[in-house]
Amino acid sequence: MNLVDLAPLTRVMLLGAVVACGPVAWLWLRHRGTRPVHRLRALTVLTLFLTFDLVLFGAFTRLTDSGLGCPDWPGCYASASPFGAHEEISAAQAAMPTGPVTHTKAWIEMLHRYFATGVGVLITTLAAATWLLRRREHLPVDPWWPTATLVWVCVQGAFGAFTVTLKLQPVIVTLHLLGGLVLLALLVRQAVSYRQAEGAGHRREIAPGLRLLLVLTTAAVWMQVALGGWVSTNYAVLACTDFPSCHGRWWPDMDFQQAFELWRPLGRTGNGELLGFAALTAIHYTHRLSAYGVFGLLALLAWRAWRVLPLQARLLAGLASWQFASGLSNVVLGWPLVAALAHTGGAAALVVVLAWSLCETASRRLRVDAPLPAHEGVRP
Repeated sequence: MNLVDLAPLTRVMLLGAVVACGPVAWLWLRHRGTRPVHRLRALTVLTLFLTFDLVLFGAFTRLTDSGLGCPDWPGCYASASPFGAHEEISAAQAAMPTGPVTHTKAWIEMLHRYFATGVGVLITTLAAATWLLRRREHLPVDPWWPTATLVWVCVQGAFGAFTVTLKLQPVIVTLHLLGGLVLLALLVRQAVSYRQAEGAGHRREIAPGLRLLLVLTTAAVWMQVALGGWVSTNYAVLACTDFPSCHGRWWPDMDFQQAFELWRPLGRTGNGELLGFAALTAIHYTHRLSAYGVFGLLALLAWRAWRVLPLQARLLAGLASWQFASGLSNVVLGWPLVAALAHTGGAAALVVVLAWSLCETASRRLRVDAPLPAHEGVRP
C-alpha cells in the first residue's frame, strides 16, 4: 500500500469546502451590511475559534490512538472516506482488534482531516479576500499576515502527512502540535490587525520591564508546551504517578540521553532498542520541573499586569490555575481523557492570550519633547 496516494485528494478537499460553507454562510447572514474589514475580522475570529477546536480534536485523535486509523494520506486506503475502505479496515480490525486500524479510529482520523481541510479553506478565503479588498477598496490592512497564515497552514498539512507516513514519530507529532499553536498565534495577530484597521483599537504602551516580562513568559510557555508535547507523544505521562515527588524520590533515576534523542521511532531509541523507563521518567520530570518556573513567571506577569491589562491578567491567572489542576489530574487519576484534553486546551488558550497581549502592547518610549522634571533639568 502506498503511504501517500493523491487520488482521493480532490474529494477530500471538496468535503473540506463543504465543512467551511456552514461557518461562512452563518457569518454572511449575521454580518451582512457591515463594512468589509468588519466581516474580515469576524471571519478571522470564527476561524480562530474553529482552529482552537481543531487543535483539541487533534489531541483527541492522538489520545485515542487514532493517528494511524487510516494508515495512508490524504485518504483512507486510497478512498475519500472510511465507507470506501470498509473492506480493508474490517480486515485490519479482524487481524488486530485493538490495533491502530479500526472503524472507529478510521472515522476519528478522517473527521480530523476533513475539519483541518475546512479550516484551510477558511484561511485561504481570508487571504484571497484581504488582497482583493485591499486592491478594490484600498483597505488599510496588511495582507501579508493572512498570506503568512495561508503558507503556514500548508506547512501544517505537510506535517499532518508526515505524522502518518513516519508512523507517529514523536518529533513530527510534537512539531505538528506546535504548528497548530503557531497557527493560533498568527490568527490572533491577523484579528488584531483587522480590529486596528477598523479604528476599534490601538497598541497600548506599557512599561519596558512589563513588556520584557511578557516576552520572556511567552517564550517560557512555548518551551513548556514543547516539553508537554514531548511527554504526550512519547506516552510518558504515567512515568511518574506520585506528586510532588516521582517514584517516592525528589531526583529519580533518569536517562536524559535517550529521553531527548529527537530523531527516533515511537517507543525506541535511534538504534532501534526499546526506550527505557528511565528515559520516560526523564521526559516527564523535566516537564514537571520546568512547570514550576513557568507558573512563577505567569503569576508574576499576572500581578504586574493586573492594572494595566486587567482582562489578560485575570485570564492568565485563571489559565495557570487550570493548567495546574488538569496537569495534576493527569498524574494522580491515571491520565483520563478529559483531563488530558483539558490540559491541551489550557496550553492553547495560554498561547492565544499571550499572543493577544503581545500584539496589543508596545514598550513605552520616552518622549523627547516631554518636559523634564525639575530635579532633572539642566542647571544654569
